[in-house]
Amino acid sequence: MKLIVQIPCFNEEDTLADVVSDIPRQIAGVECVEILVIDDGSTDGTIAVAKTCGVDHVLKNKKNLGLARSFQAGMEEALRLGADIVVNTDGDNQYRGTSIPDLVKPILERRADITIGDRNPGANPEFTGLKRFLQKFGTAVVRNLAKLDVSDAVSGFRAYSREAALSINVMTKFSYTTETLIHAGQHGLVVISVPVKTNPSTRPSRLAGSMFSFLRKQVITILRSYFMYRPLAAFLGAGLIMCTIGSVPILRFLFYYAIGEGEGKVQSLILGSMFLLAGYITIIIAFLSDGLATNRRLTESVLQRVRRIEQHHLEGTNPTARSPAEFAGDD
Repeated sequence: MKLIVQIPCFNEEDTLADVVSDIPRQIAGVECVEILVIDDGSTDGTIAVAKTCGVDHVLKNKKNLGLARSFQAGMEEALRLGADIVVNTDGDNQYRGTSIPDLVKPILERRADITIGDRNPGANPEFTGLKRFLQKFGTAVVRNLAKLDVSDAVSGFRAYSREAALSINVMTKFSYTTETLIHAGQHGLVVISVPVKTNPSTRPSRLAGSMFSFLRKQVITILRSYFMYRPLAAFLGAGLIMCTIGSVPILRFLFYYAIGEGEGKVQSLILGSMFLLAGYITIIIAFLSDGLATNRRLTESVLQRVRRIEQHHLEGTNPTARSPAEFAGDD
């Protein structure tokens, strides 16, 4: 059983040494613990610090690609290196490495495919009242969309089983946290929240320039994921609402026309026809999008099989074995 702890980094020379030193190298149930640093085009001494600290692997992006792409690159590299479990933590030393054994325990016991480090944001003294509210609200939205019982949806401290890592595909450039949860929920993966310890903040988050910018990007990511994974529900509901609204002025026109007072009520007919047409087009888009979503699930299944074949060539395992989680998105 090999565990790889991946650390996406962008100019983290001041904190990386503390992050690495806090990661336990011996964990019950794990034979080998290795550390992978993903350098996202850093311009400081991040790579030099990584080598000095004795990390096992360094993956370097030629330029800054963002957290989401660095996360995905790290997952693929960890799989290539033969990881059975992948833990993701931040390079700013926000999370305590001593919590990693608790984080991977449900996966080792085969009770979960993914575990989320719960920072208990509602009681975190470093979070402002506004940030606590936004964290709570955002988590509630993601919980509803993903159909998962998670308590800290934007926590980056996570553990993935190999099966979960093989299925993860991050499409956004901003952040992987919410998208991967929605993806996990749609594919029937079991996700468990695990209480973890955190360190005092060393610097403001670089993920967004301001709270407003962060909120805007998260809303866009959530909406994009919703339309990507549940397009029928998203577009069909909107189309039916527009058709219902459009029917009201048309019925009004027909009523007055029936009693001989239709003259001068043509505006109602035009308005209703516009809403009906928009609703009809939206309903058509709903079914077309659902067809595209089905094709996407098939493509993801093929990609997962390709990854299994790659693992087979590296490790000599059976590439045709398929976990129950893979079947969850088939219907």
